Amino acid sequence: MERILGIGGYFIRAQDPGALVAWYRDNLGLDAGELWRQEVGVTVFAAFEAETEYFGSREQGVMVNFRVRDLDAMLAQLREKGADVVEGTQDMAGIGRFGWVTDPEGNRVELWEAVPEGG
Repeated sequence: MERILGIGGYFIRAQDPGALVAWYRDNLGLDAGELWRQEVGVTVFAAFEAETEYFGSREQGVMVNFRVRDLDAMLAQLREKGADVVEGTQDMAGIGRFGWVTDPEGNRVELWEAVPEGG
């Protein structure tokens, strides 16, 4: 059976695409339109119950999760820039730590500091 190799892109609707692209660039360092060579690491694909509140708003059908090197530093950086950062983080033994920010279009984004391999 053929299998996928990885995520080839993430596409999102926006009322103001230019402003949203600028927010991701200025707050998360992600330049839209550039080919992005990701660092080697794990990727999770999971389905959640339709009634989940994990994504924040029930209107949000999908949520992107970005791996980060230092969750505390990233959340502090986002707060300094005035981003809508969820208070608190979640620790999952053997997996890592999670935090969340909401982009200007109301999309909740998950940030993940993975447990180091072998850690």
